[in-house]
Amino acid sequence: MKNNSIPDYSALSSEDRTGVMKIAFLTPEYPHPRTGSSGGIGTSIRNLAKGLLSENCQVRVLVYGQKEESIFEDDGICIQQIKNVKLKGLSWYLTRKKIEKIINQLYKEKKIDLVEAPDWTGITSFIQPKKCPIVIRLNGSDTYFCNLDGRAVKWKNRFHEKVALKNADALLSVSQFTADKTNKVFGLKKQFTIIPNSIDITSFERSMTIPEVPNTVLYFGSLIRKKGLLELPYIFNELIKLNPAVKLILVGKDVPDIISGSSSTWQMMQPLFSEEALQNVNYLESVPYQEIQKYINEATVCVFPSFAEALPVSWIEAMAMQKAVVASNIGWATDVIDDEVNGFLIDPKNHLEYASKISTLLNNPSLRQQFGILGREKVIQKFSVSVVAEQSLAFYKSLIK
Repeated sequence: MKNNSIPDYSALSSEDRTGVMKIAFLTPEYPHPRTGSSGGIGTSIRNLAKGLLSENCQVRVLVYGQKEESIFEDDGICIQQIKNVKLKGLSWYLTRKKIEKIINQLYKEKKIDLVEAPDWTGITSFIQPKKCPIVIRLNGSDTYFCNLDGRAVKWKNRFHEKVALKNADALLSVSQFTADKTNKVFGLKKQFTIIPNSIDITSFERSMTIPEVPNTVLYFGSLIRKKGLLELPYIFNELIKLNPAVKLILVGKDVPDIISGSSSTWQMMQPLFSEEALQNVNYLESVPYQEIQKYINEATVCVFPSFAEALPVSWIEAMAMQKAVVASNIGWATDVIDDEVNGFLIDPKNHLEYASKISTLLNNPSLRQQFGILGREKVIQKFSVSVVAEQSLAFYKSLIK
């Protein structure tokens, strides 16, 4: 089968350097124009890859599900695009075996030392390289998110995710909550090393040239039920009673709702706002990733009433820009925010209390400043690319040894 052939990449790859750690990431997404759209997993991989380059590692990203077979460089990161094999009923298996051959070839040629993959849909099930170790990092599987959402998971996704976890040589998780919940939903007793997501703190610094807009509440991220977007209208209805001048800014992609079948979460949200509240809501849809800093800079308070996360990068980005945050108090939240120290953690279903905490911050500049300063300090200490890359590299080295 022509689509299942493995191109000879040896001539295109960088020269092997003895003693240099060579890390590969297997992923369905990566934030680059040539590889298509990307979400949090792709962004997290790119952040970590940049940190590993600073640690004198070689990094290769294997992006499957692509339209072409190609290799190119992205700021020192080797990107290898992989086309899926198309054969009705066997695509899932043949694609995995194609990826397995690529991994074996790269490992044999000493171009990679190990492969890290996400837990989402269990791509590494039935990928069993001859010698190359496989690491899985939990960012939240489909089974995990379905459990948090209270909805049924596709049996094939659950099957592949469980097989992948059972077969992995080592396991990481971005939060302890995600590790514990993953063990529970799959009926496993696996040991996970906890290493969080990271951000480039130099890209998320508060700008003194962009003034803060008073009484502005910002949510940025996908408009989707699991992130509490169907609770946010009720919260804002209560908030506008406390502060009629407040404005709500929404930035992010409008996502279809799986439970109701609606093609638009934003359409579902609008009737939930009171007439007075809706007049003060501005939905800006998606903006380029580089532009989100402008809206964070302008915001007075950032809100994240989410029900389902692993370790949300958006929260960390807001904290890095010294913004006061009101977020949900579920599971993973305490891995990011220390309640009443560098943010507020509230049950998103308690609309009045949630609104009251936002109102407190809108009316208290000194408290906002305190939360902002301490929030950025925590990001620098725990979630900066340099810190997470160093932790990850130490883990990789221990696995190779």
